[in-house]
Amino acid sequence: MQTLKEHKSFGGTQGVYRHVSAATGTEMDVAIYVPPQAKHGPVPVLVYLSGLTCTWENVVTKGGFQAYAAQHGLMVVAPDTSPRGCNFPGEDDSYDFGSGAGFYVDATVAPWSQAYRMYSYVVEDLPALIATHFPGDLKRLGVFGHSMGGHGALVVALRNPQLFRSVSAFAPIVAPSQCPWGRKAFSGYLGPDRATWMQYDATELVRTSEWRTEILIDQGTKDEFLDEQLKPQLFMSASEQSAVPVRLRLQEGYDHSYYFISTFMGDHVEHHARLLKG
Repeated sequence: MQTLKEHKSFGGTQGVYRHVSAATGTEMDVAIYVPPQAKHGPVPVLVYLSGLTCTWENVVTKGGFQAYAAQHGLMVVAPDTSPRGCNFPGEDDSYDFGSGAGFYVDATVAPWSQAYRMYSYVVEDLPALIATHFPGDLKRLGVFGHSMGGHGALVVALRNPQLFRSVSAFAPIVAPSQCPWGRKAFSGYLGPDRATWMQYDATELVRTSEWRTEILIDQGTKDEFLDEQLKPQLFMSASEQSAVPVRLRLQEGYDHSYYFISTFMGDHVEHHARLLKG
């Protein structure tokens, strides 16, 4: 692991690190905030998954999570959104597929299957990195994210309740099989067989998931992607068919931006702190 930068922040350390990923076969950059409480022993870990076009930098500089993480004693891990520099044909042609748009799936279609394995990166590589290099308690692991990252957070949590203890999302893509962003990504990474898409569709997963702690979702009512891409009502309807508790908060007048995310970041960190430290 290579340290790219470290800054003192609210008594802790905000760093950016580079490591070789077993899942992607590439070097990956990841931002990790270590709170001051880590000086005294392992602390709970909260993974943040970003949305389309983003890197680790967006939430680190715009999300405002460090003060809340320091207050509650949580480590926050913010990975990139895809491998970089693979030079696959079309990798950099559009904002919603390829670079910056890994969609947190394990691709099965060539050439993407060679490196675009962001599901395994989140579920396997990040915990291994924390266990080896950082004072994180992986028995107290949570995940949250925004938009495409909200989709990723819901999927990895619903599929792995033995690994994650808490989950929340800002404006998540809850039903990617039923929206343009998701259909484009799933077709390209997973192929035309829609049955293979369902393992990465939170609305389908929640119907039968064993997840039992409350899922917090915040959604702005002025979000320009609300009706076409996000469709939170589909997830709510599906969750009512199972015992999965979901709290959807419609935030009047808020859009899809980090102004929205930073406004409610404190609530989300507190949500995870309560479940991870309770």
